Amino acid sequence: MIQLHGLRQHFDGFRKGFQRCLLALAVLVAPAVQAHPHSFADMKTFIQGKNDEITGFRMEWTFDAMTSAYMLDGEDTSPENLQQTFRKMAASMLENIQGDQYFTHFYDGDQPLQFKPAHGGQLTRDRAKLVLSFVLPLSHPKPLTQETLRLFVFEPSFYLGMTWDAAEDVVLSDELARDCRVALIEPDPTPEQVSYAMSLPADANPDNTLGKLFTQTVQIHCEPTTDEK
Repeated sequence: MIQLHGLRQHFDGFRKGFQRCLLALAVLVAPAVQAHPHSFADMKTFIQGKNDEITGFRMEWTFDAMTSAYMLDGEDTSPENLQQTFRKMAASMLENIQGDQYFTHFYDGDQPLQFKPAHGGQLTRDRAKLVLSFVLPLSHPKPLTQETLRLFVFEPSFYLGMTWDAAEDVVLSDELARDCRVALIEPDPTPEQVSYAMSLPADANPDNTLGKLFTQTVQIHCEPTTDEK
């Protein structure tokens, strides 16, 4: 039986902070399947770079239809104001996740690489699903080396499950593709961790350790070439 109690209260939180809005969908399903995550985003990531350097990423996150519907609840979606509403929502979403590094973590070995503020944020609609896209530049371009680079994208509390469906959803720029390849590694949580995630009710306090446990890993392997003089 669908339970609607508290739904509007949870999604009003979206206007104040992106993460908390994702609690809402947990009350839409029967208790037997009230497990994290409660909302979902399919990702495409475009790795940008040239001249043997990675310069940043372009992200496309497609939210599930039900999450999308409640993100739009109370917004002005009239034809004459829809684009303005989308611009406002995109700016708000990026502002709200900036403190979490836009849910993006990029490592050279154990060294995290830093980002500049995201730009080019756009919210569009693909039938019933909302799509957030933006560019996330590195603070400093990362020269290609033979060391494996690692990319993680996850919402810390795992209320939002963020996944690449296949390695092909991580796309190298044409120049980077000459020297690099990507591999997509699935997470491997323990049975105890899975059981814990599945046991959390909708109104539980966020556990910001969960997202990392259940995230995929993108490995970037490069063999940069040097021009013979």
